[in-house]
Amino acid sequence: MPKAYWIAHVTVTDPDPYKLYATGATQAFRDHGARVLARGGRIEALEGESHPRNVVIEFDTMEAALACYNSDAYQATKRHREGAGIANIMILEGAPD
Repeated sequence: MPKAYWIAHVTVTDPDPYKLYATGATQAFRDHGARVLARGGRIEALEGESHPRNVVIEFDTMEAALACYNSDAYQATKRHREGAGIANIMILEGAPD
C-alpha cells in the first residue's frame, strides 16, 4: 500500500492561538503514527503563491492520514488554527511501492 503525505502551506497571522494548534496537532499526528518529514525549514519559492511555513507529514496509508484529520483530537485542536492564519492543506497518496 502506498504511503500518504499531509502537506500544509501556512501563513501564521496570530501566533498565540496557532501555537495551541501546533501543540495539539503534533499529539494527534503522534497518535496516528505520523512522521514529520519537513516543518518550517528554509524554502525557495519558485512558482505560484507561497507561504512561509510548510509542513510534510508521512502516514503509512491514506486511510491513516484521513483518520488523523477526521479524529476528534485533531478537529478540536484545528479550531485554534482557524482565524490564526491562512492555510492550504491536502493529503496526497504516494506512488505505489
